[in-house]
Amino acid sequence: MGVCSTLRIPAIAFAAAPALPKRMQFGHKFAGKVEFSGSFAQRPAISHVLFDFDGTLSLIREGWPEVMVPMFVEMLPRIAEETDEQRRQLCYDDIMRLNGKQTIYQMIQLAERIKARGAEPKEPLWYKKEYLHRLGERIGSRIEDVRSGRKSREDFVVFGARAALCNLAARGARLYLASGTDEADVKREAELLHLSEFFGPHIYGAKDDYKSFSKKMVIERILRANSISGEQLLAFGDGYVEIENTKQVGGLAVAVASDEANNGAGRIDEWKRQRLLGVGADVVIPDYRDHEPLFDLIFGQGDA
Repeated sequence: MGVCSTLRIPAIAFAAAPALPKRMQFGHKFAGKVEFSGSFAQRPAISHVLFDFDGTLSLIREGWPEVMVPMFVEMLPRIAEETDEQRRQLCYDDIMRLNGKQTIYQMIQLAERIKARGAEPKEPLWYKKEYLHRLGERIGSRIEDVRSGRKSREDFVVFGARAALCNLAARGARLYLASGTDEADVKREAELLHLSEFFGPHIYGAKDDYKSFSKKMVIERILRANSISGEQLLAFGDGYVEIENTKQVGGLAVAVASDEANNGAGRIDEWKRQRLLGVGADVVIPDYRDHEPLFDLIFGQGDA
């Protein structure tokens, strides 16, 4: 991968990471915040690595809840004595609970809420198309900025992610990408950001026939097609689905609790952190600034 030989990561002044609890201490010195849960163990046999896309690698769609939540609030009938804030919180909770699954599941949830309130909902696919139209108005300028060269593609890649992908490729790991975003859009945006070359044909996303795709199905296919066990799988994601599905098969799960609005700041999104630790994440990182010592540790090339 030629891009890896010339890759340079911008220098950023890092604050010292806080000391980890004794049961989480390791011999490495991390430049940023890296948190290990008690379930962490080194995995020298890891051979296959799965990545989520939005929020984990790409920031093209950063701020998507600011599009979806207002749309849900607009579409959801008000009930007696419900405040605007209560309605907004209900919509937000529904949306984030399903984050990481295909977008259509959030729209199915909206339709069910509307029906439960005595109104006649439209088909979930109509809501999905309306959301994508509104989202397109938000992100269209970003895509054009990258295409035209007005902005660097690195502005829309999670800090250090490209170097981390190069690192994994150099270790001989096979890389896979799975997203709840429509597959055509994932492939288009991965190509725009020059990330698709890391994954080759192994880029998977939502289908019109939504029951034919899930991250769980992708994981099962990886294990089956390569005759490997879950112990050989490593996954990175900022949604609960990929973390939970990876843990279910015995894989190692790294939560990328990225602060998407402040790329490179090294801050952990606390909501993501709590949510992802809650479904079994073994490691929590804000971005990939510490990919080298972290991978050394994971692959058993450093003392634990």
